Amino acid sequence: MHELGVVMEVARVVEAFARENEVEEVDTIVLQVGELSSMVPKYIYDVYPAAVDGTMLENTKLDIEIIPGNGKCGECETVFNILENRAVCPNCQSAQFELLSGREFYIKEIVCY
Repeated sequence: MHELGVVMEVARVVEAFARENEVEEVDTIVLQVGELSSMVPKYIYDVYPAAVDGTMLENTKLDIEIIPGNGKCGECETVFNILENRAVCPNCQSAQFELLSGREFYIKEIVCY
């Protein structure tokens, strides 16, 4: 489970941001996670308390927004969700597509008091 290391790095980045901007308290960290990324949101939530334990982020909330894994069909140019359609265009049944989104992992927002 690599989520712990990644979430610890997120905590380090957010703490550095807070120090640089003289922020004393962070309320919420909002992450965007692509549904095709290697990060599992449930595991991120599970490891978050351990990752922020003993830091200035210990009492923060975590919010995760899922970015859909969308592709654009190489044949008919239909945009479709890759997981929901099992990587096959629902319009023409082509399996050729360009990945548009879904592999992201971002710190979207740091909500401060």
